[in-house]
Amino acid sequence: MKKLSSLATMLAACVFAAACSPNVQADPVQPTQTRPAPMAPDFKGIDNWINSSPKNLQDLRGKVVLVEFWTYSCINCVRVMPHVKQWHAKYKDQGLVVIGVHTPEYGYEKKLSNLRAAVQRLGITYPVAQDNGYETWNAYGNRYWPAMYLIDQQGRIVYQHFGEGQYEETEAMIRTLLSSGSVSQRPATSR
Repeated sequence: MKKLSSLATMLAACVFAAACSPNVQADPVQPTQTRPAPMAPDFKGIDNWINSSPKNLQDLRGKVVLVEFWTYSCINCVRVMPHVKQWHAKYKDQGLVVIGVHTPEYGYEKKLSNLRAAVQRLGITYPVAQDNGYETWNAYGNRYWPAMYLIDQQGRIVYQHFGEGQYEETEAMIRTLLSSGSVSQRPATSR
């Protein structure tokens, strides 16, 4: 039994490492001339909003939106946080809206008081949506913490990244969207 328990523990650690790995990444969404980038799903099943009144993507049309799925106990999320906060501070007056979608992994992360304390401790000032029922997570087909989705001014997902890293590429895409309006109708580029 002890051997099985050790094996189960090792397997669980590997699954967790894969889910929160800094090396888990995805390519930018690459639209083609005949098929535009997919429309972003709206926020669904949000239990509470912190730092904001409820948001919906229809009201955010004309803005560039960065949706970040995170949870405050994930070390990879904590490592990404300074970059997300910096982008919010640097580009919010130019049209970037950051929405942190907090989708908990553990039961204690579902408590609103714990989430509020984490938001305050981490110095997060942008809107945070509490997604305890995974409804927004599932609407995006998301599977990782952290995960970032960039949505253009027309409401289309034009870029996504899972895990840590690619900060320069993500910021470059933010700047491109803010300066040009959209990349959702551009031809695909090589990956």
